[in-house]
Parts: sequence; structure tokens; C-alpha cells
Amino acid sequence: MSEYIDLLIQDNDLVLDPSRQPLLIEDRASIAQDIAHMIRESGLLVTLVAERSRQRQADCILQLELLVEDDERLVPGTARILEDRPGVYLVTAKTLKFGDIEVFL
Repeated sequence: MSEYIDLLIQDNDLVLDPSRQPLLIEDRASIAQDIAHMIRESGLLVTLVAERSRQRQADCILQLELLVEDDERLVPGTARILEDRPGVYLVTAKTLKFGDIEVFL
């Protein structure tokens, strides 16, 4: 039985199965989705993408990493945010029970 269950959201909308019922995600995927939503809701991602100064970008990334670290389902000290390409960031962390997660923002 799953410990964490959530509704699957893609492109800011519920994902429905062929019978028009919401699809569910569990455990690791649920945690990853929660992390992505937490980052988006913080507003720091918009600030990071808009910032031109490398020093201020690094500060913003640190703030985001600290925000992610607050999730009690993650192993402390494992959250990392890396720029994958301009305007796209990869968030990685290790969960306590379900292994590694990766989220592209």
C-alpha cells in the first residue's frame, strides 16, 4: 500500500484516464510533484529565470535548495538545483524511503 497518493497534474491541469477519472500518482512521483509545485508557488523560480547576475542567480538557487530541504520526506543535504539549459532547471534529491527524485522546471 502506498504511503503518499496524489492526483497527477500536468500542464497545470488534472490528467484523466479514458473514463474521465483523475489519474493518481504514488510515493516518489507524488513527492516530486509536491516539490515542483512548492517551487512554483514560492515565486523564486520566476526571480531566478529573470535574474541576469550570476551572483544573484546563485543566491536564488541556494534559497530554492533550502526551501526543498524543508520537506521532511527528503534526506537532509541531498537537494541540488542545476541549470540544465537556459531557463530550465533540474532539481534532484533523495527521499528517505523511495530513492532519488528528479524534477525539471
